[in-house]
Amino acid sequence: MKSLSEGLADVVLDEANPENWPGTGKMLDQLTRDERGDRHWCKKNAAATMTLLVKVISITGHIQGGTLPKDSTEDDLDKVQAQAEREAVALLERAQAGVHVH
Repeated sequence: MKSLSEGLADVVLDEANPENWPGTGKMLDQLTRDERGDRHWCKKNAAATMTLLVKVISITGHIQGGTLPKDSTEDDLDKVQAQAEREAVALLERAQAGVHVH
């Protein structure tokens, strides 16, 4: 799980970096329709990867920390997943708030 988390973290860093998005350096009104769409897709993809990373970290932490019993139900895992998704969205929003998008 640790190597999976590390690999996902590397991907998140690449995908969430605005320098890697289409149309970098252009003002929004200068982007082509395709660049705008591709840029939007890149943001959504980065958010999805961040969500996956947070889920893996959260579930791993709950299992290792003993807060998630070994006989957990699917409902228990769904609750952990929902919390991880909320945390991922909050993390991504904080990261994007500090980014000036051209």
